Amino acid sequence: MRRSCFSIRFAANLLAAGSFTAATLSVPMAAQLSDSTQTARERMHRSEQWALIAAHLPDPATATPQDLELQADILRARRFPEDALDYYKYAMARGGDQAKLLNKLGITELEMRNVELGRAYFHRAVALNKKDADAWNNLGAVEFVDGRADEAISNYKRAVKLQKKGAVFHANLGSAYFQRKEFGAARKEMAMAMKLDPQVFTRDGSGTGVEAHVLSPGDRARFSFEMARLYALNKDEAQMLYWLAKASDAGIDIRREMHKDAALAAFENDPRVVTLVKNADALHAG
Repeated sequence: MRRSCFSIRFAANLLAAGSFTAATLSVPMAAQLSDSTQTARERMHRSEQWALIAAHLPDPATATPQDLELQADILRARRFPEDALDYYKYAMARGGDQAKLLNKLGITELEMRNVELGRAYFHRAVALNKKDADAWNNLGAVEFVDGRADEAISNYKRAVKLQKKGAVFHANLGSAYFQRKEFGAARKEMAMAMKLDPQVFTRDGSGTGVEAHVLSPGDRARFSFEMARLYALNKDEAQMLYWLAKASDAGIDIRREMHKDAALAAFENDPRVVTLVKNADALHAG
């Protein structure tokens, strides 16, 4: 399976699902951008990086859909999202994998904070294939950032049912349970995600795959503390300390909480923990 993690951001543009035709897909995204966005895009096109990329762009009229999709992935990874959207659409117009491209279009829109546009693409992907686990996961991510935990959980569960070994799906489901303050269920899903992929919570989020990975529950401090607890159970002290620091910075009294937790109690007076608590206190005082 294709793998990618990234943090979803916010937006409010609207697109009617299923409204694209083959002709529309061939229209450059620039024609659909606002003046401000167009100006930003033009400014990026005057950069040295763009000059290097532009010299090797494939011809949308003759290139294979695979080459066009690969070019879109490169553009997205190099932070040219509007141009990536163009090339994903060119790939679709040339007969590329519709479901995969719809998911990539949706994720790119989400990375640009266009939540409703992303939602529309994911709905199209689900309509195309009801067994598309990636699309159900991504729909769950859209509901998650909209604060609709019940709908997010329902969609994430569909993804997990279709692909039980999808670490990202379990991680997202755990995040949604945290949003609903169902900490027991959240711990179970997070533990499963880590069992399937020990790096699922720490991998860089700049990939170009088709899975949205959300790590922004409302109770950030509690989430970070639970992550520290899981890493303690997995005997990964470096990651345990990292998440304890995040929990402490977010305002939780980690030494008091650690005292009550069997997995973390042994580290309560660890000099490293004492230091990070002092650093958090200084941060809050400042």
